[in-house]
Order: sequence, then C-alpha cells, then structure tokens
Amino acid sequence: MKRFIYRFSIFILVLFVIPSLTHLAIWAATDRPTSWREADWSSAGILPEAAASNSAKIYVMSARTGGLKGAISKHSWIVLKKPGANQYERYDVVGWGRPVRLNAYPADGKWYSNLPEIQFEASGQQAEILIPKIENAIAAYRWKKRGDYIIWPGPNSNTFVASIIRGVPGFNAKLPATAIGKDFPVFGKFIDLDRGRNSLRLSLYGYAGILVGLKSGFELNLLGLVAGIDWYRPALLLPGFGRIG
Repeated sequence: MKRFIYRFSIFILVLFVIPSLTHLAIWAATDRPTSWREADWSSAGILPEAAASNSAKIYVMSARTGGLKGAISKHSWIVLKKPGANQYERYDVVGWGRPVRLNAYPADGKWYSNLPEIQFEASGQQAEILIPKIENAIAAYRWKKRGDYIIWPGPNSNTFVASIIRGVPGFNAKLPATAIGKDFPVFGKFIDLDRGRNSLRLSLYGYAGILVGLKSGFELNLLGLVAGIDWYRPALLLPGFGRIG
C-alpha cells in the first residue's frame, strides 16, 4: 500500500504539480497589468472585418485570464456572424452580474491584455446550419442567473462554451486543455457517452475526471488541471502550458 501511495504521489507530482508550478514561475516573471482597469481590452485585429464577407461565420476563441490565474487557465467565448450581417455577435460568461453577456467586448478583443487565439472556425453553409442551434443552446443555458457563476470548478466561462459545444450536434469545436471548467458535468452526469463525437467522459463534479475519444484524445483532469495526449493532432497536454506539439 505504501508503495502504491508513493508511486501515485510521484505520478501526480510529475504530471500535474511540476508543470503547473513551472508555468506559474514563467508567468509571474512576465510584465502584466496589475488590475482590470490597466488592462487592454481592445480588438486584437485577428478576425477579418465582418462586413468584408456575406458568408456566415462561427468562431470559438480563448485567451489567458488575468492575474496569476492566467498561468494555468484561459477564458473562452463564442463569436457568430449571420449571412449578410455587417457585425459579429460575441457571447461570454463572466463572474459579475448576469453571467451571459452579448457584445460586452470586441469580437476578437484581448482579455486582460492577453492575445486571443482561434480554437475553431466554421463558415458558409456549415455555419448557417449551426448558428440557429447555437443560439437556441445559448438561450437554454442553465446557469444564467445572478450568483450561478462559480469560478472553480464551475460553472464558469469555459463551462458555458463547453456546454454549447456539447449540446449542439455537429459543432465540433474543442476547447484548449487550459480552459479550466470545461470538464464540469454540464448535463449532471458522472458518465457521459457522446456518440456523435465518439467520446466518453467521466467527471467527479469537475474536480477530477477522464476524457477519451477518437478525436478528443486522452485527458486526465485533476482539480481542473488537464494532462494528456492528443493523438488526432499529435501533441502533449500539460497543465499551465496546454498544448505542446
């Protein structure tokens, strides 16, 4: 028994603790805003002008959060553009007031001065088909009242985006491993078999869990931190660092 505990402790140390602390040290050494007032929330100029195309568009974006949380976690959001529209619609969940926000920030705005990344993109007919389904899923999001937001283990901003992705067939986006809260059990199930995505998810209320799937790869979740392997697009997933490869 002692040998098992020792080996398990080493496993947790190597896979979760050391990468998290290493990235925390790197993050702490960088120059960052000290408050949200000092942060830059302007457009990062990543997305094309909405009026430049009549095509429907869908984006899932994410960026590092503020403060020391940014060392291990990202904030995610959804951007939609209907056919012929001349502006984007951005949907976020935040931790103050009513959680679900529409167009509170530029579609590709920086988050606490941190540059966003595009995690998923769809356009044309595929986007036209998905947008009404995504809007319905957003309207039906269950944690949208004041006080529903819980920063850890969820439901938080990443739980919101994950619930929309998992609730809309054909919306084949994937959040980064550093999107803490994405593994919160949005459907209230300890075991969730997603036949549409050929994946199996086990979740202990977001505090621990396992995800395995053909395109999902293999992920271990411990206290929101994720380590694993992406075998569909070969890469390692490490807490704090996210995708390496």
